[in-house]
Amino acid sequence: MTSPRIAPLPVGHPLSIGPRKPPPDRTARRNAVLLAGAWTITRIGLVVLLLVDHVGDSGVAGEVHTLYRHWYEQLSQGSFPLDDPTWQYPPGAALVFLAPALVPWLTYFQAFVALILLADAVITWALARAGGQGAWLWVGGLPLLLHLPLARYDVPVTAVAVLGLLALRRNPRTGGALAGIGAMIKVWPLLTILGTPRGRTTRAVWSSAAVSAAVLLLVLMLGFSHPLSFLQQQGERGVQIESLGGTALQLARLSGWSGEVRFQYGAFELVGPYTVEVARLSLLLSVLALGWLVLWRVRARHWDTATPLDAAFAAVLLFTVTSRVISPQYMIWLLGLAAVCLTSRHTTQRSVALLMLPAACLTALAFPLMYEDVVAGTPLGCLLMVLRNGLLLTAAVLSCHRLWRASA
Repeated sequence: MTSPRIAPLPVGHPLSIGPRKPPPDRTARRNAVLLAGAWTITRIGLVVLLLVDHVGDSGVAGEVHTLYRHWYEQLSQGSFPLDDPTWQYPPGAALVFLAPALVPWLTYFQAFVALILLADAVITWALARAGGQGAWLWVGGLPLLLHLPLARYDVPVTAVAVLGLLALRRNPRTGGALAGIGAMIKVWPLLTILGTPRGRTTRAVWSSAAVSAAVLLLVLMLGFSHPLSFLQQQGERGVQIESLGGTALQLARLSGWSGEVRFQYGAFELVGPYTVEVARLSLLLSVLALGWLVLWRVRARHWDTATPLDAAFAAVLLFTVTSRVISPQYMIWLLGLAAVCLTSRHTTQRSVALLMLPAACLTALAFPLMYEDVVAGTPLGCLLMVLRNGLLLTAAVLSCHRLWRASA
């Protein structure tokens, strides 16, 4: 007589001898601890790199010691920099450069780095709270740029954009207000509201962005003189060596082009024959990029929770690759927006977001590790720029293609 077959107990049953699946809350706590540990270890490493790199006012941190500190002193006297070719930022940037005054017991440099780390922690917290893999992309991706993020003011700007995007789903007006504030600090966060669904949501978001930007501008105009002085300097910028146009001209130098690299407007730019035409072509491409985004909005028929996030990422990618300037810190924006996309399981940008990781590695190789080759236009320097910019261009095309297929 055969004995009856007994069905195995499910995993996790009190009498089961198999491995138990940890409760969801325990898993969440463990992931939070791992993320916090990874953030702490990597950020300590970035601070050590920053301290080792700069001696006096040199190195990557030199911009904070000299330029930012100089602007801080001028802004503290109630005036925006006038006739300063390096001042090319909207008036809201003054809030970031003045913020170190909130911790007077630290030096300006120490307070600035502390501000960056605080903004970085806020981004990590917001992404972790949103779920998905976005927080891990940000925590692991930012150190690929080495210590550069700690010595530029782009992390706080990215924090405003990330918080605004994450707020769009539950509170559109808050998301729009943050986008408007971010636009007054560095313009590009305004692109993050291009993908809002048509109708009431778009009206709420765009009106909030306009009101917040106007109010902040009015406050700054009342408190400071010359708040719009940045417009002249921004309009006169040329072709930076790290842009797509700059890469093309650097390759032309290897073939005998007679142009040269010159430091002007706070960056290394190319001067010589055809540089004006290349700059105009970049501007035309940016206009065409805007036209494509408008066409996408008109043709779009399907919106889900990921569409505004994906559209923001695609828009900033487009305007980055068509710009006359692609500074290394622009990768901070792209990493932040890529991370936001990964907070949604419906995103179409997963593979594009992952492309930002090798792009960040190549950016760090170009600056600061091999910047002399990039400036000199050596074959190695040109190869680095071709690979990095080719990767960004590929990412932009793929991003737009996936956004169009998913919604239009």
